[in-house]
Amino acid sequence: MLQIAGLQIRVPSNLTRFVLFALLSVALMLLDKRGHHLQNIRAGLTVVFAPIQLIAAVPVRAGGAVVDFFRGDTAQREELERLRKERPLLFARLEKYEALAAENAHLRQLLGTSALVADKALAAELLEVASEPFRRTIVIAKGAKDGLYVGQPVIDAFGIRGQVTEVGVYQSRAILITDPDHAIPVQVNRNGLRAVAFGTGDADTVSIRYLTASADIREGDLLVSSGLGGGFPFGYPVAKVVKIVNNPNESFLDIVATPVAQLGHHKEVLLIWPSKSTTPPAARKPEAPLKPAATKKPPEARQPAPSKPPAASPPTAPTAAPTGPAATPKPEPTPAPPSPPAGEPMP
Repeated sequence: MLQIAGLQIRVPSNLTRFVLFALLSVALMLLDKRGHHLQNIRAGLTVVFAPIQLIAAVPVRAGGAVVDFFRGDTAQREELERLRKERPLLFARLEKYEALAAENAHLRQLLGTSALVADKALAAELLEVASEPFRRTIVIAKGAKDGLYVGQPVIDAFGIRGQVTEVGVYQSRAILITDPDHAIPVQVNRNGLRAVAFGTGDADTVSIRYLTASADIREGDLLVSSGLGGGFPFGYPVAKVVKIVNNPNESFLDIVATPVAQLGHHKEVLLIWPSKSTTPPAARKPEAPLKPAATKKPPEARQPAPSKPPAASPPTAPTAAPTGPAATPKPEPTPAPPSPPAGEPMP
């Protein structure tokens, strides 16, 4: 019993409170899972807890600043910081070359596939790596104020790490490709075989499912993003095949791959904005010469048209043929009947 302002209030028992809070928790989880109604609440809570996270990171940053101070002067530190930020951007661009070289080897249309590159990239610092069992998520120190959106690809200098799932004002949460709830469409860089890479919950493995024994895939093959679905741009490295098990009792192969990105290393990631244009500018250029080519065809079609009248002259030859039989009546004036009348006066 509680007594407040002279009023006695009966407090529910512990069991009753446990049941009520359990039902409330289940209801909130269902609302968040089905309709994402609590997403705005979580985004607001990130604003509240952002100062606490910054204060907790002060000792680490202060220690790093002291170490950097004794390493060299200010100019060298600034130059080192600039180069360190440019390095992942340059590596991210180099990741395209291997996929493009494979496309040239397979005689594919490179203009249509290479257009799906990143129009914009942003380096972001990692605030936290989730330590939940069988969950692989990270917290990024960028949010809606920086233009992030749900589903945005997250990469590093070596390959794809995951994609953004929750966006707050100052920070966001991303799911890694090894998370059990994550799947990414991929293709074998060697021959273009398409598949889907599923997260397993392990820190450094993904699973390639639904490929039969006749599929042309080998250990050591590099898997790159196929670009299907529009979530990830084409050609970024995802994983390498390390194990293939062909069980005769199973319909599909059991394929295990290791992510190329260093998921458990580095303190920064790279956020990219894939190109939204469906038709690359390079693919539109051939349309200009096609139009004059189409205009030239009508005159070419007209030239054989006048040539048909000479071809029509042969039909005149058959018309002359009836004149030939018409010439057969000419023997009629030359028959013998005119000569007998001339012989009548003779007797």
